[in-house]
Amino acid sequence: MEPELTSGNRIGNPVNATKGHLLQGKPRRFSMGDIVLEIKALTRRFGVFTAVDALTLSVNAGEVFGLLGSNGAGKTTTIKMLTTLLAPSSGEARVAGFSITSQAVDVRRAIGYVPQAVSVDGSLTGYENLLIFAKLYDLPHREQQARIREALDFMGLTADGGRLVGQYSGGMVRRLEIAQSTLHRPRVLFLDEPTVGLDPIARDAVWKHLVDLRTNYGTTLFFTTHYLEEAQSHCDRIAIMHLGKLDALGTCKELESSLGGSGHTLNDVFVHYAGSALDSGGNLHDVGAERATAQRLG
Repeated sequence: MEPELTSGNRIGNPVNATKGHLLQGKPRRFSMGDIVLEIKALTRRFGVFTAVDALTLSVNAGEVFGLLGSNGAGKTTTIKMLTTLLAPSSGEARVAGFSITSQAVDVRRAIGYVPQAVSVDGSLTGYENLLIFAKLYDLPHREQQARIREALDFMGLTADGGRLVGQYSGGMVRRLEIAQSTLHRPRVLFLDEPTVGLDPIARDAVWKHLVDLRTNYGTTLFFTTHYLEEAQSHCDRIAIMHLGKLDALGTCKELESSLGGSGHTLNDVFVHYAGSALDSGGNLHDVGAERATAQRLG
């Protein structure tokens, strides 16, 4: 199919889908330069603790946008609010033109979501996992087979569609999750640590397919990662969060230049704005969740 958007450099477990509603109407089309994600003073509190504190930023259509920060910085909470899995305490965000607070079903129709935790059923085949998602997203029956075949082919899983997912490698599992989260051709794909637990070869394979999604379909990619080389290689822009607040935003070169002088790296930028080394922060729950995901993918 022809791409609906073009991309440019500028300064996704179904998201509780309600069957029968996801494909009623269509989100409006976006062109390069349009704002597809607009966040204004988005805040989430848990009791007296503020996990996300008045976050404000915007993302352009077709952009690859990275959200960085130490464990506990508020990245996953931000994604959960943007995917309507968690209600904000205050503030607002619009995804593909729809409000996360008053138009949640429309937001879910417009997005895909790949969470940190494994979100496929290992007791089913790759094809069966995709078929379940096709039904959850209420894709027209006459289109389901073609969409599934296209998704398997696009993610390099055609030969493995009939195998149990429990027999897949970690990289294949992630590619299947991306395939199922994009069956309905979302405007924005949210990915929370999409390559955690994968070896470098599998990570590269996953990113090849993600870049192809952006190139071929104009999908906007919004992702979190602890791998700075991923952000440096693939992001049009990067935001760095610290203690729930947005501390820095710009291209990789802009962020490096913001430190003054020359020879700074993205790692230097991260330490400066996040206030810590990349592998610090978080708590026992954070470490346990990340290790559990790595073990299941490995």
